[in-house]
Amino acid sequence: VQLQASGGGLVQAGGSLRLSCAASGRTVVGLTMGWFRQGPTKEREFVAVITWSGYRTYYSDSVKGRFTISRDNAKNTVYLQMNSLKPEDTVIYYCAARRAVGMAASTYDLWGQGTQVTVSS
Repeated sequence: VQLQASGGGLVQAGGSLRLSCAASGRTVVGLTMGWFRQGPTKEREFVAVITWSGYRTYYSDSVKGRFTISRDNAKNTVYLQMNSLKPEDTVIYYCAARRAVGMAASTYDLWGQGTQVTVSS
C-alpha cells in the first residue's frame, strides 16, 4: 500500500487546516492509521492515531482538544482536522499505518511522504 498525504500549507495562528492521507494499492480496513510530525532538529513525534474501526482515537497532549483524527474506509482515507493552530505546530506531518494500535513511530512500517504545515504568528 502507498500513502499520500496532502492538505498542508500556510495558515495564520488560530486558523485551521485539514490534512488527508489517501491509501492506494490495498484497503486500509484492518490497519491502524496514525499521524506524526517532525521538525528539522527533532525526532518524529506522535500526534494522533485511529483504530481501523474508527472507534478508538488517541492524541498527544500537545494537540488534544485542537486536532481530530478521523477516517473513511470506503474512501481509503484518513484525515487530521487541525484547529486553533499555533506557530509551534509548524513542521512536516506524516501519515503512517500498521496492524495494531501503537504510538511509537518506530513500530509503523508504512509511511506517506509528508506534508508541510506552516503557522504564522
